[in-house]
Amino acid sequence: MTLPPPLAQYRTLIVEGHEGPGRGRLIADLAQLGFQVRRMPPFLHHLDPNLPYRELLAGPDRLAVDGGLVAELVHGPLRRGRSRVTWIQALDFAEAVAERDGAMLHLTATGRAAGRPGHEPAHEQGCSQATEAAEAALAYARAFRTLAQHVPVVTVDLGETGRPIRAPASRPSQVWRNARQLTIG
Repeated sequence: MTLPPPLAQYRTLIVEGHEGPGRGRLIADLAQLGFQVRRMPPFLHHLDPNLPYRELLAGPDRLAVDGGLVAELVHGPLRRGRSRVTWIQALDFAEAVAERDGAMLHLTATGRAAGRPGHEPAHEQGCSQATEAAEAALAYARAFRTLAQHVPVVTVDLGETGRPIRAPASRPSQVWRNARQLTIG
C-alpha cells in the first residue's frame, strides 16, 4: 500500500471510528509504511484520559495510534448517558495532535450491514444494534466536525470490503476539503 498523498504529510495519525477488519488492515498498512503503531488500552486513565496519549506524542517517530478517546465521546453518551471524556479534554488532545504535525483519521464504512438488502435484523436486538450503529455514525460525524476546528480530520471510507476505497485507475482519487476536514473516497 502506498500512503495517499494527503496522509503522507502527517507525522502523527490517530485512528478513530468504525471498528472492524478494515481498521486492523489499515493500521497494519500504516506499520508497513514506517509508522510506529500503538494501541491504546481499552480503559481510560481514571483521572486524565489524555495522559497515555501525551506520553506517546512526546516521542520522535512517525506515530499511528489506534485510539479510543473519540470513541468514548461517542459511545459513552449512547451506552451510559454520559462520556468520561470532557470536550475540553478532547479539544486539548486534538490541539496536541495538530502540534505534532498530526491528523485524526475518521474511519467510516458505508454500505455495511445496516440498511443493506439481505442483512435485515432477525429480532429486536438486531434492530437496536442497527439503531445504535446509526446513532454512533451521526455522533462520530458531529464529533469530528467539532475536532476539525483544532486538528486536521481525514475521513477514510472502508466501504463494504473493509479496505479503503480506491478510485478506478482511470480516475484520480477525489479529495474534498471542508475547512480542516478532508475526505478520501
